[in-house]
Amino acid sequence: MSKTAGKVYLIGAGPGDPGLLTLKGRSCIARSDVVIYDYLAAPELLAHAGPDAELIYVGKKGGDHTLPQAGINDLIVEKAGQGRIVARLKGGDPFIFGRGGEEVERLIEEGIDFEVVPGVTSAVAAPAYAGIPLTHRQFTSSVTFVTGHEDPAKETSSINWQALAQGGGTLVFFMGVKNLTFIAERLLHYGMSRQTPAALVRWGTTPRQQTVTGTLGTIADVAADAGMAPPALIVVGEVVRLREKMKWFETRPLFGKSIVVTRARAQASDLVSRLAELGAVCHEVPAIRIIPEEDYGSMDRAISEITAYDWLIFTSVNGVDFFFKRLFYAGLDVRALGRIRTAVIGPATAERLLGFGIKTDILPASFRAESVIDAFKKEPMAGKRVLLPRAKEARPILPVELTRMGAVVDEIPVYRTIRDGEGDDDIVAALAAGKIDMITFTSSSTVTNFKALLPENRFRDLIQNVAIAAIGPITADTARENGFPVHVTADQYTIDGLCDAIMQYYCP
Repeated sequence: MSKTAGKVYLIGAGPGDPGLLTLKGRSCIARSDVVIYDYLAAPELLAHAGPDAELIYVGKKGGDHTLPQAGINDLIVEKAGQGRIVARLKGGDPFIFGRGGEEVERLIEEGIDFEVVPGVTSAVAAPAYAGIPLTHRQFTSSVTFVTGHEDPAKETSSINWQALAQGGGTLVFFMGVKNLTFIAERLLHYGMSRQTPAALVRWGTTPRQQTVTGTLGTIADVAADAGMAPPALIVVGEVVRLREKMKWFETRPLFGKSIVVTRARAQASDLVSRLAELGAVCHEVPAIRIIPEEDYGSMDRAISEITAYDWLIFTSVNGVDFFFKRLFYAGLDVRALGRIRTAVIGPATAERLLGFGIKTDILPASFRAESVIDAFKKEPMAGKRVLLPRAKEARPILPVELTRMGAVVDEIPVYRTIRDGEGDDDIVAALAAGKIDMITFTSSSTVTNFKALLPENRFRDLIQNVAIAAIGPITADTARENGFPVHVTADQYTIDGLCDAIMQYYCP
């Protein structure tokens, strides 16, 4: 093949936690034209790919290969042969039981340029997340990685079971759940004690992580009783005893809770990240999508006479963003707002405004329109001109009350929230299967739009065992009006406040 062919990055995607991807791995994904990924590569990693990148799933799930290894090799060669940059994303590390060596050999045969980007292997990461150090001065100074996938029916084994059983170090078996009984029997046959501690770690480093422990004599029964299945690692050795005092990942307050985030995808990252840090499994079902207002004529006219306004009020981060986009589009900057006073609802809105160089004059203690109205009762508003850029669907109380105070209010829609149907079928199926513990709502529009995606005749059954969390009382009232029983209402109407309230609900 011509040396003018593209290039392949063989990237270790890490064990499951997307935060364990290396910086170089992320950079290589971002610059690639094609991303070829397998079953154990976290889906979140695909977000690092460019918007025009071709994403190709090739499986590699135990017992169910969407594309066999030879076919994967052909695919990599084909895409690189088109002069494209290819990211081959593999779970864990590509050279530790990842068959990366075979893919590299094929690239060498074809004369295709490549780089290998090592990844965090699950053999190290999964035990660490389970609270099991693979080496410890008081227990062992050696560790061995072994494939557990070897066919027990083979006449001769390539594994030196006697050396493993008598070596005294920690043993980590990959892909060995189905052969667990055989592995234990081999080690026992060659002299390892039945009392040797053993553990299985399934879905290591992810919110689905499950760990069971026992001894070499009992671990097969323990694993069977717990329903352990691939993907899982087996750890054998005295260091397993340390798990009881060192476990940390599975003790987080929301560990294993399945929580639906209905916020717009563009704004959901803060809530998803915070809940994930607390141990939750997050299901992003964006009930709304933020889009610009179709006609900016009114906003542009207001900006053209911006010096005539006395007050500029923002009720959301979105209002701030869309207003300044139009201000800059008009060729102006923050100096045009020199004499105008500002008021905002919520610290996040205040922080976003400060990002444009403006410290708000009014920030009520309570993050509601009613609190802004109370704050303005101290201000002489008669004849004052107020510009209020906000959502088209916003509550009318703020402009109504300010007008009663004598202000001249220009309420101008700068964005709209519309329903986002992404993931509708999946979330209905998850609710029906009882796999969802909680649904979070961060605005009234997320409530009404999420309600719309649920079949009316199944609504009660789908939510009967699901907790509902609302970011504040207005959202909670909307949820109740739509038939959702509200279990959690944040005292502070912020993402942190909502997460704190959820923690208090589960861990009072």
